Amino acid sequence: MTDFVRRGKHISYQRGKRNTTPGTSLLKLEGVDSTDSAQWYAGKRVAYVYRAQRTVRGSKIRVIWGKITRPHGNSGVVRAKFRSNLPPKTFGASVRVMLYPSSI
Repeated sequence: MTDFVRRGKHISYQRGKRNTTPGTSLLKLEGVDSTDSAQWYAGKRVAYVYRAQRTVRGSKIRVIWGKITRPHGNSGVVRAKFRSNLPPKTFGASVRVMLYPSSI
């Protein structure tokens, strides 16, 4: 990846003991293992890039955009909201975290 992108994995939806909340996804970011370092990513854009069967406007590549909203827990996991909810088959899939908008 480039200097403006970090990697992450879609690990789950936000959930309680019995109910899941698909509107909020949980992402584990590479090299982030504390709440304080996860807090820096709040507001950053996230892209889930995938390849589809059908060509639209000359490309088979699609993107679902989202935004990191806040940390989740103490181990560097973050919550993110996507424009359309990520499907469950993306659990374990890679996402790209853009380092903008930046506050520094």
